[in-house]
Amino acid sequence: MTLPPADRTARWLDDLDSALEAAATLAARGETAFQSDAALPLAFEALSNRVGDLCKRLVAADPVRFTEPIWSQAAGNRDFVVHHYDRLDSAALWVTVTRSFPELREAVQTQRRT
Repeated sequence: MTLPPADRTARWLDDLDSALEAAATLAARGETAFQSDAALPLAFEALSNRVGDLCKRLVAADPVRFTEPIWSQAAGNRDFVVHHYDRLDSAALWVTVTRSFPELREAVQTQRRT
């Protein structure tokens, strides 16, 4: 069963919010935990993939609604993480999850209200 476009968008926004919430929960453990627990950078990579993929879907489904640069930036980040994982900078990954993801979550909240 294919969902109507509005229902798909709502579901993707919900999924995106959940992924961003999970990232915030993990980031709350702190940068020291991020640096010392090898599982956290891998989790952040996976969440970057999921977040970027959902942003790609949203932009493709409604390019007029999702015009803010943060949506395409998240999609581009996903592509880099997936295709250049061997060149990831852990400090940049930390900044993405702790600074950019909260900004994206604000954009998600705004879109969910519209």
